[in-house]
Amino acid sequence: MSDAEQLALDGLAPRKRRRRAPAEHTPAAHDPVAHVVLDVQAMHLGQTFDYLIDEKDADVAVPGALVRVRFGGQRVNGVIWGRSDDSDTPRSSLRYLERVLGGDVLVPASMRDDITAIAEAYGGTRANILRLAVPPRVVKIEREQRLAASFNRKPSPILSQAVERRGEMLEASYGQWNMLRDALAGTGFRPFVFDSLPGVGEQARCVAWMIAQSYLAGHGAVVVLPTMREVGDVMLALRELGLRPFGPAADAPQGANPSGMGAWRGDVAVLTASTAPADRYRAYFATAIGQVRCVIGTRAAMYAPVDGPALFAIVDDVAYQQADGMMPYAQARGVLRLRAERHGGVFVAIANARSPISHAEVEGIGAATATGGPATAIHALPTVTRERMPWVRWLNRDELARLADPSIGARVPHTAVNNIRQALDSGPVLFSIPSDGVSEALSCAACHRQARCRRCSGPLATVAGNRTPRCRWCGAAAVNWVCPGCKGERLRVVRVGAAGTADELRKLFRGVPMLLSSPSQPKGVIHEITAQRMIVIATPGAEPRVNPVTDEQGAAGHEYSAVAILDAWTSLYSPGMDARVDTLTAWMRVAAMCAPRSRGGQVLILGETDPAIAQSMMMWNSALLAAKDVEERGEIGLPPVVAAACVWGQRDAVRSLLLSIGAMDGGDMAVCPAPDGRELPAVLGPVPIPPPRTVDARELEVTADRVKAVVLVPRSRRGELARRLHMQVARHVAARKPGELRFQIDPKDLI
Repeated sequence: MSDAEQLALDGLAPRKRRRRAPAEHTPAAHDPVAHVVLDVQAMHLGQTFDYLIDEKDADVAVPGALVRVRFGGQRVNGVIWGRSDDSDTPRSSLRYLERVLGGDVLVPASMRDDITAIAEAYGGTRANILRLAVPPRVVKIEREQRLAASFNRKPSPILSQAVERRGEMLEASYGQWNMLRDALAGTGFRPFVFDSLPGVGEQARCVAWMIAQSYLAGHGAVVVLPTMREVGDVMLALRELGLRPFGPAADAPQGANPSGMGAWRGDVAVLTASTAPADRYRAYFATAIGQVRCVIGTRAAMYAPVDGPALFAIVDDVAYQQADGMMPYAQARGVLRLRAERHGGVFVAIANARSPISHAEVEGIGAATATGGPATAIHALPTVTRERMPWVRWLNRDELARLADPSIGARVPHTAVNNIRQALDSGPVLFSIPSDGVSEALSCAACHRQARCRRCSGPLATVAGNRTPRCRWCGAAAVNWVCPGCKGERLRVVRVGAAGTADELRKLFRGVPMLLSSPSQPKGVIHEITAQRMIVIATPGAEPRVNPVTDEQGAAGHEYSAVAILDAWTSLYSPGMDARVDTLTAWMRVAAMCAPRSRGGQVLILGETDPAIAQSMMMWNSALLAAKDVEERGEIGLPPVVAAACVWGQRDAVRSLLLSIGAMDGGDMAVCPAPDGRELPAVLGPVPIPPPRTVDARELEVTADRVKAVVLVPRSRRGELARRLHMQVARHVAARKPGELRFQIDPKDLI
């Protein structure tokens, strides 16, 4: 009896599909096995996978090319990492590459080596780095840029003359400048720490000169800046020297692009995650094929495929924007320094406020200078510093008492009001407020010193449902706490806010126009103002730029006549490990926007703060604070004197990982030797942490009982710690054990 068949009207019967015959493949005659890194982010699948290359793809399936393959029943993209004649997997089990996408080398050999080294340094996989480094492919752009790549120009004599003039001006302002100039023109790894002078556009001009000097020497450049505002400043300074931004080529020769669209040329490309996908891929592709040698941008630019002894520079390395928020949580400073070492290039960390890790490299402390020797400090000459910086006054209680000011304790004392009224006659005045929200900290009720843990010096905080405060770093309970300064035993909560600043200042400066620039305000961040009488109230990073009323004003039209730093006492209660250097960075950034003392510029620090911060600010010498930070961290065993990693996730998973890597219960990493010979506990915590802000209702169960711990090891064992953490997390994921488990090497903060 035959099977029953469903009847159907003509034209509506289901289409019968014919089975395709398996495609015939012929292995390539030379190196037929491709080792591919797949775009699979699972930690336990970080190795290369082998595929066969068909003879028809033998010429285009080169290392660094993008391919599409079958993996686990799905089509995934990958990058050929290498080719060989054989494989550890039997030939009968190997599949062929389904398709070679383009055939261009998107990831050059030196970039592949860099990605491998970065993944090992931060405990991630090569796929983690590729996801962040290589933008999504756009086929049309590849065709356009291949045609435009052959029309690059040679450096013009005008550029050489402009760079030479700028170099002479900078050499007259900074010591050791000749060492930086020689390093940019030569080869061999050299690290530098650059402390820039105050002044509008000073950092941008210095960075632009470094890029142009490296460009003239035939080398490349990769510069990472904290925000797009700084990227625009550097690009403007590069234009002034004669370098062109990579963009649509209006002067392209006839026939350069037969399609009449898309021909881009230039000397310096911008790589940021915020640009349009097509433009970002165009900039990356042009750099990968050698059309562009110099790249600037935000954190995404640290993976620009620049080859050779290039300049690798970072501006404000302590800024929170420099730490990646995706696995393996790489820090831009570490990535750029590692690449500079591997390429035999020049590494420069430039900032107004020197970071503790930069100071450790200058002083040769620990293993921070294992390669290339101690970093060379580029610091301004004392006479030039005095000429360029504004008058800086610290109006704390002692200074106001010396001046017999009757308004001691006021948020804006009478002395500051009188100075600001005089400054308003010359132009705008900036009031910098610490924040536009509300935060809490614990302090001594008697002397107002921030309450810190006796075990690790971490900040204390109250936990919901528990009256005993605990440390936010190590989780130890602060039982019987006593203030080390005044021996007080009572704690109080300090609430920091600045919502009513504008209303308060309107009563003091009647009839003066006021603007409030803050992301949380209705008008948002104000980017530019004119140089006229007004008061600007801004949060850190939202300070407007000053534009001159007339072009004849020159430099004076781009400056604030005075800057007032409100609520300086809030810096005493910041809980972060980098709290002091973050404060000094914010203050120096706004002070750099003020007129120099020769034009009556002044900066007023209103309120109590750490004397080391105020002294560094008044002398414009951030090395003073950096040295104190490094010394104090060495006494209690914190980075950069030692290496650190944060581990967080479900409590049982975190504890199991700490046991597996030997950081607990007598393991070989359970004790961290301090530089002075003391033995310190290697683990701080675990401490409870809240669930992620983006948590979904389905994820509430797996994020319950979430904790974080800090692992400390000598800097010589940092690489070993990264390998152990990677291995244990990979095992956790491969075994499909329940609970979240993540880690981060070299965290900016321990909270």
